[in-house]
Parts: sequence; structure tokens; C-alpha cells
Amino acid sequence: MKENLKMKAFLLSGVLFLASCAGSDGAKENEKNTNPEPKTEVKEVADRVNFSSKMVITPLPAIMIATYDEMGNPDVMMAAWGGQCGPRHITFELSAHKTTENIRQKKAFTISFAGKENIKQSDYFGMVSAYDVPDKVQKAGFTVVKSPNVDAPIVNEYPLTLECRVVEFDEDGKGGARVVGEVVNMSADRKILDEEGKVDLDKLQPVIFDSSKNIYRVVGEKVGEAWGSGKAISEAEVK
Repeated sequence: MKENLKMKAFLLSGVLFLASCAGSDGAKENEKNTNPEPKTEVKEVADRVNFSSKMVITPLPAIMIATYDEMGNPDVMMAAWGGQCGPRHITFELSAHKTTENIRQKKAFTISFAGKENIKQSDYFGMVSAYDVPDKVQKAGFTVVKSPNVDAPIVNEYPLTLECRVVEFDEDGKGGARVVGEVVNMSADRKILDEEGKVDLDKLQPVIFDSSKNIYRVVGEKVGEAWGSGKAISEAEVK
């Protein structure tokens, strides 16, 4: 139990590294969900190129949301705008998609992460709606098993999965909703664990969505220690 809690904390702090957010039915649809330009006058910042309200938030995890419909058919979609919003909670905002309807009915979903080795299938899940292609999971060559903890599928081809139950589903009046899920369990394939039994992102190779160029990037190299690299400044102040 203690090790599971450590693994869960590691994932929620290390992979879902975007706080609060909105979501889309695929990274390529982000522009359709952006807010209109503000009506207030925006003053430019001197000596910089100014873009008004158009923004780049980085990194954006490419999260894969898996659900069942009312007939028990599995669906998977990609959402680039989602992230952690509490110690055991994640959030995303969806417009009127099949995934939204599935979550509305089942009150559950699973979250996995697009990786370098499955980026073709993951991007496909973000491009195609289950309304149009009900068997898109099968067409992608992926398989699922039912989660033992929530009424949602676990995608076998994704080695890391969060099983979530819905704790908030705020309707927007247009068929969409802001969703908050509580993680009840995390499971990982042993192939992505290190010698200490922790999730190893070098082995997982999750991708992030680069909204500045509409491309995917693999999570990069280690550059420092959390709550450690800054000690050099603190120690220098003491001296």
C-alpha cells in the first residue's frame, strides 16, 4: 500500500504536470475551443513580440481518456488540455463529444498517456469521433479489458493507467462539461518500472503536445532534482 501511494504521488506530480485546465477531443481541435479575443484594450509589453490573448502553455500532456458507452463499446480520445487539480484528482473540460456522453452516463473513465511508440494510434483517437467510427479502438489495432475498480476500459497497449470515478461533472449547457475525476487506482506494466518499483518516464516515453507548432514531443532528459537544485542558492545566501 505504501509503495502504491508513492507511485501514485510520483505520477500525479511528474506526468500530469499541468495545473487546472480546459480540454479538447484531440490536440488538433484545440483552436476550435479557444476563447475569443478580449474586448478590453491590451497594452503591449515593450521589447517583446506580443500575441494578445493567444497563448502557449507548456508542457501539455497528451492524455488518453477511455470510456464505455451505454452498450459497453469502448472509446478512447486524446485530450491535450487536462491536468492535476488536487492530491488525487485530475480535471479536463470537454465540448459535446461521445466521450462526454459516456462519462455523463458511466460516471467513470480511465486515463493513460500517449507515448512515442503509439503516437500514430493516439493521434488517430484524437482525430476520429466514435460517433462516426464506433469501432475506432479496434480499427487502431488496440485491445481493452474492463477495469476492476470503475466502469471504464483499460487499454492494454498503454502501460500506465489511472482508474477514475467522476466527482464533479459541471454541464456547460451546450452538451459539454468540466470533469473532475478522483484516481482510485493506478496500475503500471512492469516494463516501465525502475529498480525501486517506481514509474520510469525514460521507459514510459510519454509525449507532450507542443501547441506552438502543433507537434508532439517526447518528455526530455533529467535536468535537476525537485526540491534540491535550488539548494545551491539557499546555501549561498547562508554563507
